[in-house]
Amino acid sequence: MDKKVQEAIRYLGIKKDAADAGVCALVESSLQELIKEAQPKSVCRIFELQELGDRAVQIGKLKIDSRSLARNLKNCHRAVLFGATLGTGTDRLITRTGLRDMARAVALQACAAALLEEYCDQCQEEIGRELEKEGEYLRPRFSPGYGDFDISYQKPIMRMLDCAKQIGLSMTDGCMMTPTKSVTAVIGISPVKEHCPVQGCEACGSTDCPYRR
Repeated sequence: MDKKVQEAIRYLGIKKDAADAGVCALVESSLQELIKEAQPKSVCRIFELQELGDRAVQIGKLKIDSRSLARNLKNCHRAVLFGATLGTGTDRLITRTGLRDMARAVALQACAAALLEEYCDQCQEEIGRELEKEGEYLRPRFSPGYGDFDISYQKPIMRMLDCAKQIGLSMTDGCMMTPTKSVTAVIGISPVKEHCPVQGCEACGSTDCPYRR
């Protein structure tokens, strides 16, 4: 079974072994339909990082009050600000499908989440390969909404990345991203390799890691 199909089934809240042939077929066909419409784009910039105790960090000129993020970025001296989107075509497809087939629209939502996650992993791996040439390593992505990292920080992060111009990503007054199948994240840069999987904490069995989100 394709990894993206497995992830989409997980996003549907169904255990892999519990997904019957009908669910698998629906997810697989939805994924293929989604891939035709998606136009993934990303943008990233590297900023200097300053630790402000155990409750806050400063990335560039942006101060972020978050114990969770500060813990994730412990001993990092720089950070990557990252943004990615699947594009407006994905939103249009899901909305259009929801008017006639709600079950398929739900499957498309799950497939979009899986596709976006895989795309972000690929981008992070590429960034990581370049940094490793300089003897530096990436921590797992940490997005607004994780722990006490308030979702409102998406707005200044998007502004620092010039997301509207670079990848067509904007935000409503209610902190909703447009297109909706989009993400922003902070990725710490450290001189120490922690062997964190690019898929993040969900793919790691270490429960006592100080960087766990």
